[in-house]
Amino acid sequence: MSRKKVEMDIVHPDCAGIDVGSKSHFVAVGQALEEVKEFGVYANDLVAICQWLQSYGIRSVAMESTGNYWQSLYVELVRHGFAVTLVNGKFTKHAQGKKTDVKDCRWIQKLHTLGLLSGSFLPDETTEQLRTYCRQRTNWLELAAAATHKMQKYLRLLNFRLDVVVKDVCGLTGLTIISQICKGNLDPHALSKHRHYNCRKSEAEIAKALQGNNRPDYLFCLKQEYNSYLFFQEQIEACDTAIAAFLQQQINTNPTKCQLATDSKPYKRLNKNAIKGIDLNQTAYQYFEGVDLMQIEGVSHATVLTLMSEIGPAGFSKFKTAKEFTSWLRLAPNNKISGGKLLSNRIPKGSNRLKIALRNAANVIGNLKDTHLSNFYKRVAYRRGATAAVSATARKLAVVIWNMVTKKTPYKPPTDYLFLDQKRKLKLVEKIRKNIAKLDLKPQELGFATN
Repeated sequence: MSRKKVEMDIVHPDCAGIDVGSKSHFVAVGQALEEVKEFGVYANDLVAICQWLQSYGIRSVAMESTGNYWQSLYVELVRHGFAVTLVNGKFTKHAQGKKTDVKDCRWIQKLHTLGLLSGSFLPDETTEQLRTYCRQRTNWLELAAAATHKMQKYLRLLNFRLDVVVKDVCGLTGLTIISQICKGNLDPHALSKHRHYNCRKSEAEIAKALQGNNRPDYLFCLKQEYNSYLFFQEQIEACDTAIAAFLQQQINTNPTKCQLATDSKPYKRLNKNAIKGIDLNQTAYQYFEGVDLMQIEGVSHATVLTLMSEIGPAGFSKFKTAKEFTSWLRLAPNNKISGGKLLSNRIPKGSNRLKIALRNAANVIGNLKDTHLSNFYKRVAYRRGATAAVSATARKLAVVIWNMVTKKTPYKPPTDYLFLDQKRKLKLVEKIRKNIAKLDLKPQELGFATN
């Protein structure tokens, strides 16, 4: 009995596979050894790769997303007109035999020929540039936070318990006192004179907390960390300026966006790490072409900025449905079924910056009261716990945002969220109505009718 052969259709007949490395790239245009060639990583080598592929009539290229070594090669391939498929490395790790660079690039070329590789999400060039600015700003914020923790450490070693008498050592009172300590002013009573009027503690209590041991080595380290903190703040301000200028430039290129305007949202509070020099509420409304994402409860300025920089308005259109979007975010259950039984439905491991931002927003929603999303959070938390509730609310939030951006629909929850002043007004009106009904008062008695 002869064996049956299973034939597969060739989806990409003129394709190549590239195994990306840190010091060299291996390129395969076929399965023969003479159709594999090694190239360097310099600019001339990248151009040579494109020319070699063009000599074989290659039109489509598949490559692994290894670290950040692929980015320069990807840009060069796109510039030469190739259709590039960027593949996650975990989908190309099943080649038989020993692992070598030559076998890897041939395996990638074979899989891509048969159409068995799916490309990763890549934002458009505008979103990629904004993402670079925003990620750099996030790096500076993390470094500033680390410097703050080290300042607190050396203050404790100096026995300056500034963290006990002020809410934030990097606030107005805290930074002023630290700057005076770094200048050599170690008198507790003189330092307490720099207390800001909003500080709850008195000057006497602050002076009592600032009686330290004045060790010179700790003072030296505290001064260095303070100077580092000031430097990081300057870099953050420079990033804020660059982000504001970039967003304004993108909005000014479209006259339709410039004419859009939304209502102010004073209830959306700004913390000290929020971007400065730009009205993000108005800018985001124009950037997303009339979609008011800030209208969603729990969505802050940081969440909107992450949406703008990580996926952008054009990125939502790359996902056909909201289910695909939530699956890419790894917020949807990964159902594993065998023998007709559901073995597992856990959420896949891994996260990105957008998923983290949505989970942070979901955590904020869980602390709200009497909103559509917070009620959903509490129902899930009652059955499954807080961790599952955060993931479920983040997924629901992602679906809401996808529908708003792709379908250009406003946010209309089944139940409206009322702020504190609105709740007080409704309670007062309801109380007045009950009293009127209780006393059986007529409109004429209340002076509402003149006839």
